[in-house]
Amino acid sequence: MSPKRSKRFILILMLLSWVFLLLAGKETLKKYLPASMFMSLLVYCENVLAERIKWWTISTKIFSHVNGIMPFVLGVFLTGSVWILKFTYKNIYLYVFVNILVDTFFTYPFYSLFKKFGVWRLAHLKQYQLSALFFVKSLLMYAFQKYIGDRIYSKLSSKTQPLKTKGSPATY
Repeated sequence: MSPKRSKRFILILMLLSWVFLLLAGKETLKKYLPASMFMSLLVYCENVLAERIKWWTISTKIFSHVNGIMPFVLGVFLTGSVWILKFTYKNIYLYVFVNILVDTFFTYPFYSLFKKFGVWRLAHLKQYQLSALFFVKSLLMYAFQKYIGDRIYSKLSSKTQPLKTKGSPATY
C-alpha cells in the first residue's frame, strides 16, 4: 500500500474512534477518561522506549514531526480503553477475558493488516510478547481505575450534585 493510502487509513481509523468515543456518553467519559488517558500516556511512553530499543518501528506517520503512535494513542487505544472499562469494569473476570480477546485480535490479525499496509512492524519483539505486554498494561489500567479513577469520578460527581439545604426536598 502506498504511504498516502496508509496515512489515509490511519486517519480514518482515528476519526472513527473519536466518533465512537462521543457515543459513549458524558458520564462514561467523566468516569473512565482519566484511566484511559493514563493508558494512552503509558502507550506513548512505551512507544518512545520501544522504538529506541527496536521492539518495533512505525514507518507511516500522518505528520512528519509527530510520533507515529499518536493517531493510535489518541484514537484506538483511548477509545478502546473507555469502551472496555464501560462494559467490563467491576467484573474482573469479564475484564480479563475481553482484554485477552482484544489484545489477541490486535496482536495477530490486526498487526498482520498493519504490516501488510506498511504502517508498522515488529523488530525484536515477538507477537506473543506484544500480546503479553498489552495484557500487563490492561491490568495497570484496571488498577488505575480502581484506586485512582474511581476517586476522581466521585470527587467530580459530588461537585456537580446540587447542595441539599435545610427544608428543601432531598434529590436523588
